[in-house]
Amino acid sequence: MATATTFEQTFTIGADLPVNRLGYGAMRITGKGIWGPPENKNEAIKVLKRAVELGVNFIDTADSYGPYVSEELIAEALYPYPAGLVIATKGGLMRTGPDQWPVNAHPDYLKEALEGSLKRLKLDRIDLYQLHRIDPKVPAEKTFEFLSEAQRQGKIKHIGLSEVSIDNIKKAQKYFDVVSVQNKYSVDNRGWEPVLEYCKQNNIAFIPWFPLSAGNVDAERKINQVAEKHNANAHQVALSWLLHHADNILLIPGTSSVEHLEENMKSQNIELSSGDMEILNSISPQ
Repeated sequence: MATATTFEQTFTIGADLPVNRLGYGAMRITGKGIWGPPENKNEAIKVLKRAVELGVNFIDTADSYGPYVSEELIAEALYPYPAGLVIATKGGLMRTGPDQWPVNAHPDYLKEALEGSLKRLKLDRIDLYQLHRIDPKVPAEKTFEFLSEAQRQGKIKHIGLSEVSIDNIKKAQKYFDVVSVQNKYSVDNRGWEPVLEYCKQNNIAFIPWFPLSAGNVDAERKINQVAEKHNANAHQVALSWLLHHADNILLIPGTSSVEHLEENMKSQNIELSSGDMEILNSISPQ
């Protein structure tokens, strides 16, 4: 008989920010194409408040979500913030229209982005500020120097990166401690596995976005096989696999619906067995 596996419930970011590993990603509380206000603002506010009620103390957002809309709604719903709530935001992507994300990590732009995030979130310091993308048009050293200086000035507590390689992380570490990495990763898309392993070895939080791909027939069959056993759905199993897979993974599933939020939160109650993990680990990547 396959035995149940266990996972750590919390992770400490940067050695001093303990958070529950199932957090909330606030990208989806905006309009279509992550542009403009949400279709139902009241529901968006309810989602944020309900997330905290259910134990979420790590919320991931960005100035580019809306743009600005997500950060403004977080402050409207949750300020003054409860003790222990970590709000992570990002800078480095511009918005020129729905589903358009030009990269801009020039220090001048990041300065404007950071100041705007502080104002919208009503904070004196961002607990975790993440570089949304390294800009191929700007020397990475210039970007890293800006982030390091902003940290020295007390505007940022900790710094993270997004969509980066191990070499990128090592380069950034010459300027500041990298405490989080946010890369695309899921049970059926594990191209960043070496980065996850590097982060695990160095006590860096790994924050996967897009936790379940679509159209992978092998993945769908095996995930649904496990889901049926646990009376769960495929998305819940995909989230649960991430929690079981590595203890430094922080989840940020996003939704604009309270019902879907509550469904996502149940993922942490699924006890995958060693047999379940074996099935899921055997999924062929796309």
